[in-house]
Amino acid sequence: MLDEKKRKTIVIGHKNPDTDSICSAICYARMKQKLTGMEYEPCRAGHVNAETQFVLDYFGVEPPRLVENVKTQVKDIEIRRTQGVDRNISLKKAWNLMQDENVVTLPAISEGSVLEGLITVGDIAKSYMSIYDSDVLSKAKTQYKNILETLDGTMVVGDENDYFDQGKVLIAAANPDLMENYIKPHDLVILGNRYESQLCAIEMEAACIIVCEGAAVSMTIRKLAQERGCAVITTSYDTYTATRLVNQSMPISYFMKTENLITFEDTDYIDEIKEVMTSKRHRDFPILDKNGKYKGMISRRNLLGARGKRIILVDHNERAQAVDGIENADILEIIDHHKLGTVETISPVFFRNQPLGCTATIIYQMYNENNLEIDRETAGLLCSAIISDTLLFRSPTCTETDRVAGLALACAAGIDIDKYAADMFAAGSNLKGKSEQEIFYQDFKRFSAGKVSFGVGQISSLNADELEQLKARLAPYMVKVQEEHGLDMLFFMLTNILTQSTELLCQGSGAETMILKAFHMEQQPEHLNAKECAVTLPGVVSRKKQLIPAIMIACEA
Repeated sequence: MLDEKKRKTIVIGHKNPDTDSICSAICYARMKQKLTGMEYEPCRAGHVNAETQFVLDYFGVEPPRLVENVKTQVKDIEIRRTQGVDRNISLKKAWNLMQDENVVTLPAISEGSVLEGLITVGDIAKSYMSIYDSDVLSKAKTQYKNILETLDGTMVVGDENDYFDQGKVLIAAANPDLMENYIKPHDLVILGNRYESQLCAIEMEAACIIVCEGAAVSMTIRKLAQERGCAVITTSYDTYTATRLVNQSMPISYFMKTENLITFEDTDYIDEIKEVMTSKRHRDFPILDKNGKYKGMISRRNLLGARGKRIILVDHNERAQAVDGIENADILEIIDHHKLGTVETISPVFFRNQPLGCTATIIYQMYNENNLEIDRETAGLLCSAIISDTLLFRSPTCTETDRVAGLALACAAGIDIDKYAADMFAAGSNLKGKSEQEIFYQDFKRFSAGKVSFGVGQISSLNADELEQLKARLAPYMVKVQEEHGLDMLFFMLTNILTQSTELLCQGSGAETMILKAFHMEQQPEHLNAKECAVTLPGVVSRKKQLIPAIMIACEA
C-alpha cells in the first residue's frame, strides 16, 4: 500500500470560492505542514474572484492550484514500480527477473522510458512450443551475447555484439561425411569436442559453432574460424542441455506484444478504467505519465485497495458546495463556521465548527493554540478573509472574537485596516468589462431545504449606482441560470455595504411570495418584468446568517 505519511493532503474550500475560502485553505495548509512535517497543498474549487486576486497580489501569494474534482485517480493507488527492461534481453533473463520480482509481466522500455511492448509468462511458455522451427533463433535476430549469457559460455572467436540472423540451429550428432549433407551456410551448429566435426562445420560456412562440455578449441580451428568468419563459443554444458537452453537466449522482442497495448495514464480516474480492466484477461496494465513515459504497472487487485484523495474541507460542509467527486474522497478534517450540512464521511473526522463570522478566525485561534508564529503574509491573508466575510465588522455574523482577531492580524500584517478594506472592496466590486456570467458566479452557492432546491449569489459594493446597474443586467440572466441548474428558485443579493441593506433579485415560481413570507413583509416588491422581481431587505447583508436561515424556515413551514 501507499505510505500514508508520504501521501499529499489537499486543503480546499467550496465551489465559486470567496476570499475566506481561498485564504483559509492557504493558511491552514501552512499550519498543518508546520505541525506535522507532512505535505499539505492548498487548492481551490473554482476561479479566483477580483477581490481575492487583489488580496493575493497585495501580499505576493500565488493562487492555489485549481482542482475541479477529487475523484480517485490511478496515481492515488499503489503502482507497482516494475523495472522496465531492454527489448533485446533474453527470455531466460526475463524469466529470472519475473521470479525475482514476483511478477508475470515485464515492460520493454526504450531510452527515455518509452513503452515498446510487454512480455508475459505466457509468452515465454509459448516460445518453448516452437520446437519444430529450427530457424526461430535467427528469425528472432538473437545476439551472441544473449547466447553466451544463457549458456554461461565464452566467446573464443567473434564479436559478442553480432547477431545470429540467418540459418537454422543444428546438432552435429553424425559423422562429418553425413554432416556435409545437412549443414548449410549461416547455420549455428552445436557439437562436441571432435576436431573433425568442428572443422567440417566451419568449412560448410556455418555462422557459429558451439563447442560443449568445456572442450578446448585448437589453435588451428580458431585460426580457420577467424578466416572464415565463423563465431566460436564454448560452454561447460553437455550437448543435450545446451540444445535445450539455446532457445532461451532469444530476445524478448520477438515474442512480446507491441500492438494494441492497453495502457492508462496516472491521471485517469479509477471509475473510468474499471470496466476496461474487468473486460480484459490481462493480469497487469502499464501506467504512463502525461508525457507518455512509463511509470509502473497496476492490476485489477490494486483497485480493491484503492483509497480516495486525502481532503481537508474549509469554509463549508455542504455536499452541494463541495468540489466534484467528494463522495470518493477520504475526508480527514472539516473547519467551518456555517450550519451543519450534508457532507458524509467514511470514518470519524476532526470537525471544528464555531459560530463565528469567518473560518479564518478559527484558523487564527488554532495558530495561537499551537503557539505558532504568524508571519506577515499569513496574517494579511487571514485578516483579508475576516474583512471580507464580516464586511469589515458590519455584518450581523461578526462577533467580538472576529473583531479582535481582525485587528490583531491587521497589526501583524502592517496594514491600515480601514484603508485596506476600502481598496479591497473596491477591487471586488469593480465589475467593468465582466460578463453577466462572471459576475453571477463570482460568489454563488447552492442549497436545499426539504424538497426545494435553490441557489443564492451575492455581490457586495460601496457603490449604489453600480448595484443599480447590476440589477438591470442580472435579472434577465437569472432566467437562464435557473433553467441550466434545474433549481426551483434563484436569488441574488445586491448588498450595499454603506447602507447595510440588500436588494434581493428573485427568480422562480413562488420565490417572491416565499421571501415576503420569510421576512414578514407586506410591501409589494419591485417587478422588473413579467418574470423577475426585486425585494428590498433593510439591514440584511449576510447570506449565511440572515437570508439562508429565513429561506430554510419558510420552505419547511
